[in-house]
Amino acid sequence: MTSLKPAEIRVATDLKAKGLSAEVVILTELATTADMAAAALGVEVGRIVKSLLFKGKDSGRPYLILVSGANRVHEKRTGRLVGEALERSDADFVKLHTGFSIGGVSPFGHPAPLTIFMDEALLAFSTVWAAAGDPRAVVEIAPADLQRTTGAPVISVV
Repeated sequence: MTSLKPAEIRVATDLKAKGLSAEVVILTELATTADMAAAALGVEVGRIVKSLLFKGKDSGRPYLILVSGANRVHEKRTGRLVGEALERSDADFVKLHTGFSIGGVSPFGHPAPLTIFMDEALLAFSTVWAAAGDPRAVVEIAPADLQRTTGAPVISVV
């Protein structure tokens, strides 16, 4: 078994703390994009969870949006749903607020609680795959468990 890196351990620890039996899986291929992750796992791209961090335009507050790999976030509509206009964030902002580098951002294991929203399209699947702290680390989870354990309201992001 491959040893887990510190970021992956944070995810595994948070999964366990939330009562989830999901385990961090280490892939042999990089999975920095939804398409790459889907190919590495042999699943449709819609089952890949993109964890995208946006910044509130007025507040500077971080918002984590969990998006189906098949979808692209409509920033203006999503901003209305979260309560303020959104801006894309840079790599430093992502690392500061999630504790992960882009390509490995997980819905779990953040240094402090984040406001999280979840794409309704993810509910169409029995399980989905999310990053687990590294571009080669993933975790499989039921969308209902993802929603429940992150406290994410379900919204339409497209």
